[in-house]
Amino acid sequence: MKRSLVLAGGGMRVAWQAGVVRALAEEGLHFDHVDGTSGGILTAGMLLSGVPAEDMCRNWSGVNVKDFGSALPLGDYAKGPWSLPAIGDADGLLRKVFPALGIDDGEIRRRAALPGAVEGTFNVVEFTGKLCHAIDARDVDAGLMAAGMSLPIFLTPLRRDGKIWTDAVWVRDANVAEALRRGADEVWLVWCIGNTGYWGDGPLEQYVHMIEMSAMGALLADFEAAKAAGRDFILHVVRPENPLPLDPEFYLNRIDADTLIGMGYRDARSYLKDMTAEGLPKDASCTAMVEPPAGIRFTERFGGRDAGGGGDRAGGGAGGAGGGAGGGSTGSEVRLTVTVALPLKDSGAAARLTGFLDYAPFGPRVFLAGGRVDVRGESVTYRASVRAGGAWHRLSLARVFHDDPGPDAWDDTRQARLTVGSLLDVPVTMGLADAAALIASVEPAGVHGPGDKAGVLANIAARGLREAFRRYG
Repeated sequence: MKRSLVLAGGGMRVAWQAGVVRALAEEGLHFDHVDGTSGGILTAGMLLSGVPAEDMCRNWSGVNVKDFGSALPLGDYAKGPWSLPAIGDADGLLRKVFPALGIDDGEIRRRAALPGAVEGTFNVVEFTGKLCHAIDARDVDAGLMAAGMSLPIFLTPLRRDGKIWTDAVWVRDANVAEALRRGADEVWLVWCIGNTGYWGDGPLEQYVHMIEMSAMGALLADFEAAKAAGRDFILHVVRPENPLPLDPEFYLNRIDADTLIGMGYRDARSYLKDMTAEGLPKDASCTAMVEPPAGIRFTERFGGRDAGGGGDRAGGGAGGAGGGAGGGSTGSEVRLTVTVALPLKDSGAAARLTGFLDYAPFGPRVFLAGGRVDVRGESVTYRASVRAGGAWHRLSLARVFHDDPGPDAWDDTRQARLTVGSLLDVPVTMGLADAAALIASVEPAGVHGPGDKAGVLANIAARGLREAFRRYG
């Protein structure tokens, strides 16, 4: 069976795809062909450069999102908005983002020429002919890859040999047709473009809606063409349950790459858990999402140390670390980061939890799957599953929101207990800097427009986080 990995676009939000790839790699899934469009070119570029899934996640953490665009010569801006070729150019992608992610066009071409190599394609539109070209990995170069991510208005196109090359987004945002042309029997589509019935106001929202319509239109056309040709295949789709935050939220540090990666891992694990061998219907339902309930999103970080010694046994999947002192100087450092999407109203929707655990005895960063929030009275517990030592373990972070008044409220909520199966049981603390970062991280979620967003923030400011948890519970 020939298997293709089709990586759709999604702007800078494709950091999410690194978490998906990490989960697929853990399952031992091998792909014979990898295809990238628009932002998906970044993920395809890393894979075809030979970057392991764990390093893909690590590399994204080191990317400065401000490097996605770079300024044009000052004279271009002096022409005025009606003569401006674009807001910026792709030099930041070429000089900073690609190297930071480990994308090497020479290595891509070298590996593509090896016997039995994974096939690779990158979709770029040649504007003069209005054609989308699936450029083979043996022929691609960094300039063409950057052109495939140069969204009109935002980045200038590539002008080469009398032709103009640009982002394929207005023709297609995922090339299932190319996967089928190359003989795929099974297509794994990694989709992070919104697909709900929500129609928003304002130029940004409606620009995104145009991309959504173009992307879905081309995907459905691929499905119809395959059906008309009698071309059968199995379709698997990994996508978020709710639309991902838009690029401006990433650019303005309202969400970061680590959080998006955690979301991607969560979403992939959710699909892998429930998938069937038959896959999904080849219609619009395969990428459908729902708008999240009104609420808030925030990030919490807790740290501590194990007792020493016992943690070394955790990586082998046997034994357990005893409870240690959170501020001790011995043992291994434990660091848990969780991002919570917490509904503020009685919507019946569940809180969503993503995150990751940094703990040297477990090896590389461990991501959370199946996260949920349990609230019982004053007790709040985050629960998830993590893969360590080749096995799955239950993780919990438990703390109590005491009801005593006074300025010690932060102290009451900063102490917690972290357990990972029988491997780890340690007190952890949210430091003062982490508490400040928590406050700064609070963002409205599931609402649109400045008025509704301000209302959610006013609600949490008036009631506090403790009351938000109580109302949820």
